[in-house]
Amino acid sequence: MAANEYYSQKPLPDATTPQYQGHYADLHGGSSSSSYSTPAPPYSSQPHLAPGDRRSQGPTGLSPSPFETVFDDHVYPASTYQPTPASSTHALSRQDTSYHGHSPVSPDDMAYNHPPDDIPLRDHAQRVPSKDAEMQDHVYDASQSRKPRRGRVRFGELGMMGSGRKKIPLVVYFFTLVQVAVFIGEIVKNATATGSPIQIHPSVNPMIGPSPYILINMGARFVPCMHNIDGVQNAKEQFPWPCPNSTSNDPDLAENKCTLSELCGFGGVPEPAYQPNTPLDTKPEPNQWFRFITPIFLHAGIIHIGFNMLLQLTLGRDMERSIGSIRFFLVYMSAGIFGFVMGGNFAATGIASTGASGSLFGVIALTLLDLLYSWKDRLNPIKDLAFIVLDVAISFVLGLLPGLDNFSHIGGFLMGLALGICVLHSPNSLRRRIGVDDVPYASSQVSGGFAAQGTPPSFFKNPVGFFKGRKPLWWAWWLIRAGALVVVMVVFILLLNNFYVYRQTCSWCKYLSCLDVSNWCDIGNLQLPS
Repeated sequence: MAANEYYSQKPLPDATTPQYQGHYADLHGGSSSSSYSTPAPPYSSQPHLAPGDRRSQGPTGLSPSPFETVFDDHVYPASTYQPTPASSTHALSRQDTSYHGHSPVSPDDMAYNHPPDDIPLRDHAQRVPSKDAEMQDHVYDASQSRKPRRGRVRFGELGMMGSGRKKIPLVVYFFTLVQVAVFIGEIVKNATATGSPIQIHPSVNPMIGPSPYILINMGARFVPCMHNIDGVQNAKEQFPWPCPNSTSNDPDLAENKCTLSELCGFGGVPEPAYQPNTPLDTKPEPNQWFRFITPIFLHAGIIHIGFNMLLQLTLGRDMERSIGSIRFFLVYMSAGIFGFVMGGNFAATGIASTGASGSLFGVIALTLLDLLYSWKDRLNPIKDLAFIVLDVAISFVLGLLPGLDNFSHIGGFLMGLALGICVLHSPNSLRRRIGVDDVPYASSQVSGGFAAQGTPPSFFKNPVGFFKGRKPLWWAWWLIRAGALVVVMVVFILLLNNFYVYRQTCSWCKYLSCLDVSNWCDIGNLQLPS
């Protein structure tokens, strides 16, 4: 096919001349001893016919050669030089070079400078060396590139992964640097306040990190710093709170006699009323709302940040390269915030929740969607699904341990699914049915791809043209996307409203974050005076 396409754009010599009768016979099933069994007649200074050539009546009264068509735009140059087998067809080689963008060749060069391997009608797949990407036959390459290559598809390549491996994941690198720097700050502050970089009194932090009071003082999600708590505002008497430098459970020590404002930090919060029958909506009340955001950059210990950064620098990095920094940032932050909002509603009130686990669960949700979208194009989709399910299952089981907030994981995963439907490409099978190409995620490449492929322009450049000519399936999928976005926004608003106004909980929700073994579900609740 390559040779045929090549010669469809090249003028061919007259097949009736003795020099080329051998090739003509070979191509049409005949036989010939050699392509050069008969020497070619000498060229003259002007184009002429070989002996025996006769042209039918036309504009000039002559008939064209069997190889000359109305699409030919040039003929072989004339010369008095007698070609030899070693130098007879350099003109074809030089013309091939000029066809691919090089300087044209003069007739004298074509006549006198022939390479030894330039044989007319020879299979160019054997003769012509491979060209660079810019010199390929674009029609041929396009037809080949659209064929599925099931034997060479890597994990996720036909979905999202691998679509932008050369991009720099700026968001992942920036967040990782910030999170590592903040964790170093936690260690330094814990060492300054307690004399040890990690908590060792009154118990050792199993994550090998600072005490929970240091984390609260640095911005962990701690509900008493965010709104009124039943049992605090309406307590029978005032009671102290542990200080950030607390290393003991002895209530008589000064390090355990701080106010709630001193524990929360960041300028303090209004002190609770500590009066019986005090309504929970009494103003002013603690309202450090930013504790839904700052915990994303805090971690409970070396083990905690180590696992999170490992996942973030592998799966998160590839995901950002695939979908772009803006989409990744939106999913990462939204999943983390939504997870902490859900945990604030249903988790134990005394837990100092930290970590980027909710955000990373959102990234895992994107990976799951990518798998489902490209299921039929994967080599081993069941194997890929098993890895994702195993990762989610292990993280969920670890979230059932005492003192951990599994609702952050659940909330981040749900937000990742909802936003993934909104920001990712449509499923591969759907794109094939509606005739939409798999354009890159990056906005600059998307706009260029639209213009190059003749597909509708981007929404931001031409909002009206973006919706013209769309098929019913496209509209149906976009309704699903809009529905997912509306649902997750409504749920987010309801959770915020419940957290600040209604403060309703469910009796069974706690079992999503703990195992009812040895009173584990009571661990994490505030230990308030009776």
